[in-house]
Amino acid sequence: MGTLASTFGVLVAVCGLSPQEDVSRDRVDLVEVNHFYDDAGRHVFDQVIFYDWSPLDCRHVVRAWRMVKNPAQLPKRNWHDDTYTATWNDGDVLREVRAESIRESWTQYDPELLERDYLPKEKRRELRIVRATRVTGTERRADNSSRQQPEPPRPSEATPAGNR
Repeated sequence: MGTLASTFGVLVAVCGLSPQEDVSRDRVDLVEVNHFYDDAGRHVFDQVIFYDWSPLDCRHVVRAWRMVKNPAQLPKRNWHDDTYTATWNDGDVLREVRAESIRESWTQYDPELLERDYLPKEKRRELRIVRATRVTGTERRADNSSRQQPEPPRPSEATPAGNR
């Protein structure tokens, strides 16, 4: 019985200590790798633009875009299911976006900026937002300390001493 309990304890400890990565997975219809050049033909930046098909407009509309900071975040072909996957660290989140189709463009205009004329940035369907599922020890302490100390009353809520 002691061996079983020890084994279970070790298993719980190992599983509890191993980090779990929060991965935000999205699927889009088209991914574009855009290379932007200035008027003199000098390379300025590379960006990855994610599109969804709009049946209403009968065209692809921008869903999101990201500046390419590292070649590792460029989409790669997945030969098993014939899709393209871009994976990168987006702030604190490991993000994976999969697309059925890909295109590459070399332009002297920014396709994402041009797309704002058709669909303003505020109306776009953004990539999924991942909420942190783990709480660190410092966050727990901060939560407990905020629960123990009640908020002081606001000036509008305080009653004057003479009106009690």
